[in-house]
Amino acid sequence: MAAVGGHPAQGGGTGGGTGREGAPSEFRAAMEALEGARLRPEVQLSPAPAPRRLAPYSFAVTAAVEVDGEELADGRLVLLYDPAGQEAWNGEFRVVTMTRAELEPEMAGDPMLSEVGWAWLLDALQAHGAGYAEPSGTVTRCASQYFGGLADRPSSTEIEIRASWTPADGRFERHLAAWGDLLCISAGLPPTSPAPQGPNEVTSLGGVVPMPARRRPRSH
Repeated sequence: MAAVGGHPAQGGGTGGGTGREGAPSEFRAAMEALEGARLRPEVQLSPAPAPRRLAPYSFAVTAAVEVDGEELADGRLVLLYDPAGQEAWNGEFRVVTMTRAELEPEMAGDPMLSEVGWAWLLDALQAHGAGYAEPSGTVTRCASQYFGGLADRPSSTEIEIRASWTPADGRFERHLAAWGDLLCISAGLPPTSPAPQGPNEVTSLGGVVPMPARRRPRSH
């Protein structure tokens, strides 16, 4: 199991960086919950600089899904905190995430890919019992064809899921674990829970959702 390593929070606005000791107790407790989260062993977490203009307090990590030394997906999670709350969030906290993975050609051509990608996120949150509100986001596919000195590379298609939501339960470790599962599902790994119904399917609260059957490292 992987756990988040401790590192100081980053303050936002014109006040610059704010150390952990100067942060409100609610935000310190949220950071501690994230640092104590237990994720799948394929998910490698690293501390990251947090954005300074989105909220007075923020905390960030990056993650990569690695199997047999190959990176299959990567992403970033940021926890924002505004003690005064923000109307668009409908709360004081906001989780902002980005997930990227390369797809096999047959999955990349699926016309329902965007809907499926969004369903992966919501199903992961539900599977981990992570209460959420005001979800929003985009699912983008990006096709790449290589030329010149890169012409020997096969064409590739990436899925990118950008999403944010308001954690409504105070169980921040569940939200990080759900995002870790989203990374693994995007990379084509079978879910740990609930059990898969077939080699390319995952059972969720919304039914059976196809997964990309891939074991190819991301192009760099």
